[in-house]
Amino acid sequence: MKFSLVIKNGLVLTMDKENRVIENGFIGISEDRISYVGEEPEEFDSDEIIDAKGGIVLPGLINAHTHVPMSLFRGIAEDIPLKKWLEEYIFPIEKRLSPDLVRVGSMLSCAEMIMSGTTTFCDMYLFEDEVAKVAKEAGMRCLISEGLFDFPSPSYGDVENGYRWTEELIEKWKDDSLVNVAVGPHTPYTCSEDTLKRSKEIAEKYDVPIMIHVSETKEEVEEIRRRCGLTPIGYLERIGLLSPKLIAAHCVYLDKDDMELLKRYDVKVVHNPECNMKLASGISPVPDMLSMGICVALGTDGSASNNNLDLFQEMDTASKLHKISKMDPSVMDAITAVRMATSYGAKAVGMEDIIGSIEVGKKADIIIIDTNSPHMTPIYNPFYSIVYSATGSDVSYTIIDGKVVMKERELTTLDISQIIKDANRWANKIREWLS
Repeated sequence: MKFSLVIKNGLVLTMDKENRVIENGFIGISEDRISYVGEEPEEFDSDEIIDAKGGIVLPGLINAHTHVPMSLFRGIAEDIPLKKWLEEYIFPIEKRLSPDLVRVGSMLSCAEMIMSGTTTFCDMYLFEDEVAKVAKEAGMRCLISEGLFDFPSPSYGDVENGYRWTEELIEKWKDDSLVNVAVGPHTPYTCSEDTLKRSKEIAEKYDVPIMIHVSETKEEVEEIRRRCGLTPIGYLERIGLLSPKLIAAHCVYLDKDDMELLKRYDVKVVHNPECNMKLASGISPVPDMLSMGICVALGTDGSASNNNLDLFQEMDTASKLHKISKMDPSVMDAITAVRMATSYGAKAVGMEDIIGSIEVGKKADIIIIDTNSPHMTPIYNPFYSIVYSATGSDVSYTIIDGKVVMKERELTTLDISQIIKDANRWANKIREWLS
């Protein structure tokens, strides 16, 4: 057997439908695809061999909701109400956004995500073509969308330009192996009914997903009820936005009817537990949705409201948050948490056929967790160790599309020292803006 890359001597968690776990596993990669999974063959040849040294081998993690350029706003204002945080800090800065700021913030985030085992991210922000170019340079897989709303954007101006810009993005990146584009109406309360319907038309025209923030706060739900007499989910159903290609971020405040609608239309939900906790938004009824068969993935949201992009911490938080919320330690078990960051995430972003599990024919998006450390010793159940013990800094290798983008904690596609210099340069400018 001939491979371009081999991973051997690892505990392989395939995350396939049978949840196969292969001790002392062997993975053969041919170009960008997985071509062999199992025990080490008697004879093989490979251009490169990675010895996992007994570590855990896992599908690359999928951050199903974030705003990667906002890493430059990390720690800018904390411990204050959401409205004040937005109106006095975030919105004034965002009015001065530039392609270079977005580029540097995206570089910083891609470095952080690669170094913590994330191989695919789903992003909504501004100047998203810069985000796409950075992801391509970093070697990361992504689904991006330019945020659409009814007030002027520093990126494209009037929303009519936003529609054109979104279509141009879709056309520009439609044949790329790593970059995918969605349509991104911001929220039901920042977008008119016409904006939401136009977004749907564009998505259907190009057969791409729609991503939206919905039912994140009590205030949002109350506002939509006052406006149209329905919950945000009920409103989206009325105007025809609910579908299997809708990615709904947050979904904190849902009633039973809302969840029935999400199930009926096979809407994909993204849970952002740390952000929702930090901003005191509330607790999403994730266990209830999962029990109904709703696909729920995991996201970090942006670094300005998290404050990191570490999906290992997000898995840990999600599991513990719902245990205490339900007062039931069996809720949100470790395997479910890992699935939310892998196979469920792949389904949420519409890529379940190519990523989310280690199977022959799928893209070679794989990470290796170094278990040779005190906090990862001993390991009785690898899923327990991943969710309750591991952190992003335990990732030793990150492989995306068959290419090694981090080797023994060293990035191969990005210059981390230069990225940090550029980030601090922008931080000094932002301090001046706020002074």
